[in-house]
Amino acid sequence: MDEDDLLPLSALQHQLFCPRQCALIHVERQWRENAFTVEGRLLHDAVDAGGRDRRGAVRTVRSMPLRSHRLGLAGIADLVELHGPDQRPYPVEYKRGRPKAHRADEVQLCAQAICLEEMFRTDIAEGALFYGENRRRVAVRLDAELRGLTERTAAAVRAMIESGHTPPPVYEAAKCRNCSMIELCRPRRLGRPPPVAGWLARQLEDGEDVMPPDSHKEIGHGQTDRGDS
Repeated sequence: MDEDDLLPLSALQHQLFCPRQCALIHVERQWRENAFTVEGRLLHDAVDAGGRDRRGAVRTVRSMPLRSHRLGLAGIADLVELHGPDQRPYPVEYKRGRPKAHRADEVQLCAQAICLEEMFRTDIAEGALFYGENRRRVAVRLDAELRGLTERTAAAVRAMIESGHTPPPVYEAAKCRNCSMIELCRPRRLGRPPPVAGWLARQLEDGEDVMPPDSHKEIGHGQTDRGDS
């Protein structure tokens, strides 16, 4: 697969959080910041600024470029620890909040690990998520279930991007109220059909003439029903 065909690794997290958000960012190329995205960006910037260091048998590399031609993904790892004499990679992904109910963060970490496995030609059994809100590192087992979800998500993102289709909005207060894309997405407005759609559906069900009221008034000579002259 050509480098230009590789998808951004971050798209997997966007897809699992909300397919419409993923499409707005990666299909329509739109983006908006809010306080939460700024906090996340500042956290990543602080991690990235550290460069490389070594503590005992562990060497730390920040902002490591990642590639997986098997999954068709590319991205940047926040931090990769290289353990022991064989320099076995251990990915650590930084997040601004706290552990979540969905598995989007775990899938992003797993995708990083798959990239590292391909690059280092090794197996990685575990990685970690570091959450800025509680300042804790959470170990994540990269088991078959998580790997399967990661691969299916990567395939779903590629199919959506290739189709060029943006899914319709579905308003979920817990997700939408903190989403930086809410003004572009407009889930409350676009998630409800306009009144004319309901009126038209009722007319079709009743088998009545679907021309709206007053539309049967005589149209003058040389005019169309759009009012063109």
